[in-house]
Amino acid sequence: MHERMTELETRIAFQEDALEQLSQIVNEQQRQLDELRQVVTGLAQRVAELRPSTSDAPVDETPPHY
Repeated sequence: MHERMTELETRIAFQEDALEQLSQIVNEQQRQLDELRQVVTGLAQRVAELRPSTSDAPVDETPPHY
């Protein structure tokens, strides 16, 4: 009986350790996702700023050499 209790305690200790490691990994991945989301948002804003506005573009303007 004592052996069985020791084995169960050992298993629980390993499971608790594995759970803590997984929790740390999930937290790190969430941090990375948040960081990447900020980068993508910033890039999307930059692309929008670089796109020519449709109101500034001439509509069917004849080139100057004609």
